[in-house]
Amino acid sequence: MNIISFDRVTKDYKTGFRKKKTALTDFSLDIVEGEVFGFLGPNGAGKSTAIKILLNLIFPTAGKAEILGKDVGDKGIRKFIGYLPENPYFYDYLNPIELLSFAGKTSGMDSFKIKERTEELLNTVGLWHERKRAIRSYSKGMVQRTGLALALIHDPKIVILDEPMTGLDPIGRRQVIDLILKLKREGKTVFFSSHILEDIERVCDRIGILVNGVLRRVIDFKNEQLLKSLEDTFIEEVEKVGGLQQ
Repeated sequence: MNIISFDRVTKDYKTGFRKKKTALTDFSLDIVEGEVFGFLGPNGAGKSTAIKILLNLIFPTAGKAEILGKDVGDKGIRKFIGYLPENPYFYDYLNPIELLSFAGKTSGMDSFKIKERTEELLNTVGLWHERKRAIRSYSKGMVQRTGLALALIHDPKIVILDEPMTGLDPIGRRQVIDLILKLKREGKTVFFSSHILEDIERVCDRIGILVNGVLRRVIDFKNEQLLKSLEDTFIEEVEKVGGLQQ
């Protein structure tokens, strides 16, 4: 079953009078249930644009996107989605327990489940011992890990992560990788973007290489043996289109 679908999506942005920039061009992709799909591309390739369309935060110029077979604008699908933006922002006077408790209540969870889930998640992301500190005192990496816990508090079926490794040290990156693998074992569908090849290769079933808004290639690690390293394959796809557009 396709959990996420893009059907010939194009997104243009106006940049001036009679001028536009195309962030995505005729983009089509299907992601199946239980899959970890990685979106690989340089900065400005269109990864975040695709994710924002999927979350109904912006609208495509053409084409459509669906989650669970329904248009992304359907409010009924929101409860099934957990989302971590590239640069998460919270009410920074709260501590993570207060933040997750508020999010849990908003999602309709009972108090016992919120407490249980909060402890589990903060331990998973390595913040349990920092749980009483206000988020304003956290480092960028700690804020990122708080955002991961927040995205997962309601135990979503689909997890969408935009550059989840941003600001993390090697230990933090390892915790996120372990968490993604745990979500995979639980049967969750994970869709995440990154420009860090090593992380993509370690956790993904498939990856899509996006360059200048065009999906250049989809690689299935289960059924495809790369003749070159992922790094060389990625560079080759970038060079095929004459490098990156500025």
